[in-house]
Amino acid sequence: MNQNILAQKQADVKALAEKMEAASSIVMVEYRGLTVAEVTELRRALRAEDVEFKVYKNAIARRAAEEAGIGAFAESLKGPNALAFGKDPVAPARVLAGFAKKHDKLILKTGVVDGEVVDEAAIQKLSSLPNKEGMLAKFASCLNAPVIKFAMTIKALAEAKGGNTEAAE
Repeated sequence: MNQNILAQKQADVKALAEKMEAASSIVMVEYRGLTVAEVTELRRALRAEDVEFKVYKNAIARRAAEEAGIGAFAESLKGPNALAFGKDPVAPARVLAGFAKKHDKLILKTGVVDGEVVDEAAIQKLSSLPNKEGMLAKFASCLNAPVIKFAMTIKALAEAKGGNTEAAE
């Protein structure tokens, strides 16, 4: 093999391995049978969620996965696959699972979430979660709830004793 081609392939493997290590989540899908318009629609939806979607040669993706330490992920690399990389652990799964419900030719295969290989069922469960901002909002409301209940209890006690409710606030 030509040394330039070999060097280019090694650089491609290294770049993909670094991308795999940096991503919070990766979802592999089989896109066989989708029209160009459907793939374009999918790419737009993924881009809106800041998810990168790209097709890689299986040999390069397999070597990159092994280099990144996720060899179990490499075992699923058969057929025409595309990989979706997300900074948000939920975004790729949510967009791809939603698209797969409308287009039965898009098949969720496997994924990696925070370095752990997950199956299609786990991707479906992950897709039902809100995004990072939604989770933080729910967490903040959980932290805020006891304070609000305490304030309401104090106000109710002040009203029961006939005191001034504005002073309790």
